[in-house]
Order: sequence, then C-alpha cells, then structure tokens
Amino acid sequence: MRHKRIFLAGDSSVTSRPRSMAPMVGWGQVLQLFVQGAEVVNAARAGSSSRSFLERGRLAWILENIAPGDLLLVSFGLIDMKPGDGRFTEPFGDYQFFLRQYALGVRERGAHPVFVTSHERRVFDEHGNMRRPLGLYPAAMRELATGLSVPLIDLNEWSVGWWRQAGPEGTKDLFLYLDPGEHPNYPDGIADNTHLRGHGAVECARFIAGDMCAKGLLTPEYFRNLDARIPETAVEFLDDHVFEQLTKERVGGRTAPAESGALL
Repeated sequence: MRHKRIFLAGDSSVTSRPRSMAPMVGWGQVLQLFVQGAEVVNAARAGSSSRSFLERGRLAWILENIAPGDLLLVSFGLIDMKPGDGRFTEPFGDYQFFLRQYALGVRERGAHPVFVTSHERRVFDEHGNMRRPLGLYPAAMRELATGLSVPLIDLNEWSVGWWRQAGPEGTKDLFLYLDPGEHPNYPDGIADNTHLRGHGAVECARFIAGDMCAKGLLTPEYFRNLDARIPETAVEFLDDHVFEQLTKERVGGRTAPAESGALL
C-alpha cells in the first residue's frame, strides 16, 4: 500500500536548504521530524511568490505527481508582498486568485489542500514593539480558506505571539543572526530578519504538525515527537548537488522519481 505524501508549496521560509546555506533552515525541511508513515515532499522554492511558483511550472509538477489522499500545504506571502519584479500580488486580488488555483488543482486530483499563513518577519521598532510587515496577506489567506472550506494553519498568528514574547534580543536566537567568524558559511556574519535557524524552524514545524493532528488532517498515528525535545543537531541539510538537481527537476513536464527521500 502506497504511503501518503505531504507536498509543500511555498517560499524560502518553507524550503529545504543545502549545506552551503546552513544553519539557515526552512520549516518544511524539518517537518518530517514530526511525521511518520507519510513522506514529506518539499517542493518549496526560495524566492517564490504564489504567482511565480505557478507561472514557472512548480505547481504543475506537484499536480502531475500528487495522488488521491495526499495533502498539499500551501504557504506564500513573504515574496508576494515585494513589488516590481513580476512576483508581487495584491492580497485580496491576484494573491487569492493564485491560491485558489492550488486548492482547486489538488482537489481535482482527489488530494487535499491546506493553507498555512507565513510566519512573520522579525521587525521591531525603536521601542521594542513588534511590527507586522506581512500586512493583509494572512488575512486574505484566512478569508479564502473560509470561502473554499480549506483547512487553515495560522502559523502567522502563532509566530507573532512567540516573537513578541521573545522580544528584539530573544528572537535573534530564532532567526539567522551570526557574528563574524561564528559560522564558516557566513564568515562576515549575518543579520537576517526573514529566515530562521534550526530552533525557530523546528518549533514552527512542531506547531504545524500539532495543528494538523488537532484538526484531524491525518490520524494521530501519523505524528511523532510533538512533545519531544529536538536538538538542532537533528536538522539534516541537502548536499548541494542534490539541491541543484531537485531545483531543476521539479518543474512541470518532468516525472517524479519512484522513491524520493524525506526532507526534500
């Protein structure tokens, strides 16, 4: 009997990272740590908006390979909000239009769409108050989820609560903040307010898996480690050549490999 698969469509907050970008981690990269008996197929692509992922054939690849009973988790917004490069969408306009194509496309194939609002960026003002630069995109996804009866996992609202509790300094341990010389992949250091490192990504994935379980999107036996401590050493990174190969292959018109590993 074929195992269920959980396909992921999203942007850099979701995608699996190669070793050359460690310790940057997408939550889709570690979702398999909380799932058993179902394969996570991470087709998310850094730099994608809901528009560009579809227009560049990446949704087509998913629709060619998804099967009845599989799930598709859809999470966009961080790139959709960027104007001027052909990836921008209006929250209550073409953003909802494109998200609808994902939901209807997988339903036509007997699979099940799930919307996941994007985690918020790390943005605080000079007084330590958290800002919400994603603006109306989470609200637009929530509205469409209700209209289409698509299950919604509200990672955005959950992350806002966590970021606020951690504060301007505590969130640096969740996002990709490195001092010069701290990691060989970033010899000059980095201060990245968008992308997570291991602990942040693991806890986002734990929340998503827990909400999937609570909502009955898969039965409880498909989940594991929901209350377990997960060290950052448990995070696996793709070899760079595997990362490049998957990036090129997962475009519409190609055939999926017979066996694709977890965390891809």
